[in-house]
Amino acid sequence: MRDEPLTVTVAQGRGEGVTILLLKGPLTLQNTFEFQQDLAQHKPAVLIIDLTESPYMDSAGLGLLMNCYVSAEKNGRKLLLAGVNERINALLQTTKVHLILKNYPTAVEAEASARA
Repeated sequence: MRDEPLTVTVAQGRGEGVTILLLKGPLTLQNTFEFQQDLAQHKPAVLIIDLTESPYMDSAGLGLLMNCYVSAEKNGRKLLLAGVNERINALLQTTKVHLILKNYPTAVEAEASARA
């Protein structure tokens, strides 16, 4: 599972200034540098990272998401997560990151929360 490639599909949200990145595959040390380059290309007002098709994340992947969150906050943008499975949720809970990174069941719900 950890050796699977990570693919990123970019979609525009329903609202203006919303970009959704759908990750397929695990977010691990092996692919964080490539994903970091993908992230650098997207600086919307609201960035939703949809993990529905991501089965696993290691500490390097979590660190990358936290760096992205800090950068977004510094620049008046939002980073939201969607579709986190039980395994990734356990990582977020164990590290207490769930208190910082907002997670929603779907990208649609994440986008709706950003407009509220």
